[in-house]
Amino acid sequence: MSNIRLVEAKLPTGFRFHPRDEELVCDYLMRKVALTDTFQLMIEVDLNKCEPWDIPETARVNSKEWYFYSHRDRKYATGLRTNRATTSGYWKATGKDKAVHSKGTIVGMRKTLVFYHGRAPKGTKSDCVMHEFRLQPTFNVSTFKEDWVLCRMLHKTKEIG
Repeated sequence: MSNIRLVEAKLPTGFRFHPRDEELVCDYLMRKVALTDTFQLMIEVDLNKCEPWDIPETARVNSKEWYFYSHRDRKYATGLRTNRATTSGYWKATGKDKAVHSKGTIVGMRKTLVFYHGRAPKGTKSDCVMHEFRLQPTFNVSTFKEDWVLCRMLHKTKEIG
């Protein structure tokens, strides 16, 4: 059972772990990066070594969502581009990054990614979607050790209607 499920088990019926973007950045990611994460509710996953369907069950919150921390792996040692390739495919960014606000200040960004099977540019789109949350550079100062992101992964299903 995941740590998140253990917490949910202690809550009254009807309560769920469904944090807003601001809460994910301010209450979880900032604490992880600052090494003050006393909750330790989410596991760490290496996205380059783990396919979407192999994300540990302990990261799963409900039937459709997984929450976990991951390091941003740089494609080149001195570059800014992130390596998002796995053995079976790759995560491709879609759309523009969305700012995450807290009390009128931008505290982070949310990037939406979709998993594709195969190699770019001829990969086949899957139903796996991931929201990658990162801190705004002003909050990710050099005193923090790691380049962590918080990920929320879900499987999109097509509605038949």
